[in-house]
Amino acid sequence: MNLLKRGTVYGTLLNFRGELDALGPKVNEAPYKAPPQAPVLYVKPANTWTENGGAIAIPAHVQELEVGATVAMVLRSAREIGGYVLMNDVRIPHESLFRPPVKYNCLDGFLGIGDRVRARNEAGDPAVFKLEVRVNGELKQTVRFSQLVRSAEKLLADVSEFMSFGEGDMLMLGCDTDRPRVRAGDRVEIKMPALGTLTNTFVAEAA
Repeated sequence: MNLLKRGTVYGTLLNFRGELDALGPKVNEAPYKAPPQAPVLYVKPANTWTENGGAIAIPAHVQELEVGATVAMVLRSAREIGGYVLMNDVRIPHESLFRPPVKYNCLDGFLGIGDRVRARNEAGDPAVFKLEVRVNGELKQTVRFSQLVRSAEKLLADVSEFMSFGEGDMLMLGCDTDRPRVRAGDRVEIKMPALGTLTNTFVAEAA
């Protein structure tokens, strides 16, 4: 398998226990009126992709963005994980409980993608993955994947019940709460020994 082949990139919501706990009773309010029974997904289209070391523009109408440090499964086939890669799932801060709105999640450059794909048998068990997120060199967040609602294998199995994947598609494991916020000029590093470091610099949108 060519682990550098890139297909569709999918994000996952509410797959960290902290996310669900933070919602509290809101999960029982309209429009859904209950906690999700299946994985909640969204697409990060090709216009959002930014390579490791690249700059991400902050739109002129917002002051800051949220960093979403995560790991994505890189699919070898419809139901087989080929490897893992670091991602920075950027979004405009919002509190919407509706389906993820494109205007917050899918602006140009809003997904940093690592350049090191580690094969599944070399990366280890995702349940023990731990990411460190630094902003301008200062540790701002530690993401522990022991806190997932669905493990990588379980997430893939549950999603595969209602959709199919192709080689090179990527499925993020989700983002934890308390995402660091960044402004123009900030440099973000997301690091995990097995997967390397994903670095992106945030800049003001060109006039």
